[in-house]
Amino acid sequence: MSVLTGKSVELLELASRRIGCPPDDVDTAALRVGVDLGTASCVLVVLGARDEPVWIDSYPSGALRDGVVVDFARATSTVRLLKQRAEEALGTTLSGTATAYPPCIPVQDARACTYVCESAGFEDAVLVDEISAAQQILEVSDGVVVDVGGGSTGVGVFRGGELEALDDRAGGGHHLDLMLAGALGVSAEQAEVHKRERQSEVLPILVPGLQRIAESVRRMTVGAEDLPLHLAGGALMIAGAGDVLAKYLERPVMTYPHALLITPLGIARSAA
Repeated sequence: MSVLTGKSVELLELASRRIGCPPDDVDTAALRVGVDLGTASCVLVVLGARDEPVWIDSYPSGALRDGVVVDFARATSTVRLLKQRAEEALGTTLSGTATAYPPCIPVQDARACTYVCESAGFEDAVLVDEISAAQQILEVSDGVVVDVGGGSTGVGVFRGGELEALDDRAGGGHHLDLMLAGALGVSAEQAEVHKRERQSEVLPILVPGLQRIAESVRRMTVGAEDLPLHLAGGALMIAGAGDVLAKYLERPVMTYPHALLITPLGIARSAA
């Protein structure tokens, strides 16, 4: 497994330091906002005038299933809370945002994401797919961007920096939690905590689930087997998960620190 370095990693490191902690000298004249609704949690990112992250916050959601809003009221209240906290921290009003949806879901389901943001108090919301958002940060020239979220796995095949193919399938971090919960006899919520805190212990249990995700990636990237994979999303932030995918697929897998921030940062960068 390979780990890339460079400006993307530096950006992610900076972003990790901005979680709940804005800098002292924020220029509020040219802020851009991104809302990643998410299956497990909702993340709000604010970028400054130089495209640097100035505020990042998250809150448990549970209002989406496989990228589709299933609890509109809960999703709206979560975004409204994050918006209010950001405005208090930055001392300004946030009027517009961008938000994202998994590739290949119906248009009406994708638009529900913008309706959530507008109902939460944003005047308008730009809509972008999650793979294109992740590419805003990774800037992959020749490779496959894989965004593994809580409910689904999306892939985008890039050649020469141009999107060649886009696909999405159900299956992600929530399914890993259910597998672990069954094996340990605990709730899915407890399994999620266990997965984060005892990664080396749970990895052997999760290998079949990781291989299932890998198989979905294989089927969605037929004809692009020569390209390396770039992993985004928080679902596979388990030590050794990238190795499992690399071994199963027999291809290079690139991982990133703080990979769960890749797509939210890209969403904010997509804002008008």
